[in-house]
Amino acid sequence: MPPSVTYTPGPDLRTVRTSDGKVVDVPADWELLPPGDPGLTRRVKAAGSHFAVQEKVGRKLFSRGVWAPAATVARIKAELDVERSTEQYARKQELAAKRRDKAQTAYVEDFFGAVVAFLAFDPKYADLAQRLATAVTTHATPVGSGTVARTERIPIEQRAEAAVIAWMRHQTTGYDSLKIPRIRGERREVRRMLARRSHDLLERYRRGEAIPATCPLKIALGTAENS
Repeated sequence: MPPSVTYTPGPDLRTVRTSDGKVVDVPADWELLPPGDPGLTRRVKAAGSHFAVQEKVGRKLFSRGVWAPAATVARIKAELDVERSTEQYARKQELAAKRRDKAQTAYVEDFFGAVVAFLAFDPKYADLAQRLATAVTTHATPVGSGTVARTERIPIEQRAEAAVIAWMRHQTTGYDSLKIPRIRGERREVRRMLARRSHDLLERYRRGEAIPATCPLKIALGTAENS
């Protein structure tokens, strides 16, 4: 079988399933390399035949590891252990970490600015806009968070809008406690309805209207007592 084929978990521990539903036994001399070490996984895949196993849960696709010859996995692990024990490797990793931290800091700043720009609150609500932007950015931008802010498929302006609406859905509505019927499209429709409400509320702040202390956004941000 082509080494690039991706499988899903099979019915038993040492089986995988092809895209057309066929169950395939894993060779007896293979072992499962669990996810978690991207460098090791890449080298094992590049070394030859393997079964990459993925499983879809909801809309997300999760790696369940890579089956490959045990001898190959052991050899590459040993090679990596030697390589990673050198001072040169440690320095390389340190520099890479600094680059990632710098890039993350820059992205957080850019995303915060995009959120503030999307909110575009009237000047008298500037403090609340800063609080909301901080809350959304803190929640949405951590690496590995899996939020819309981490996707690169849409412009940062759209990410900012989507992140604000998602935050408001969970923090200013009863969405998390709603009992939504298991009807196709029902949850999506509820989310659209709540999004419209959130957009309407944001528009009131943009227009500079008088907002009561009972506003769910003020309460969520802990600013009602200061209004």
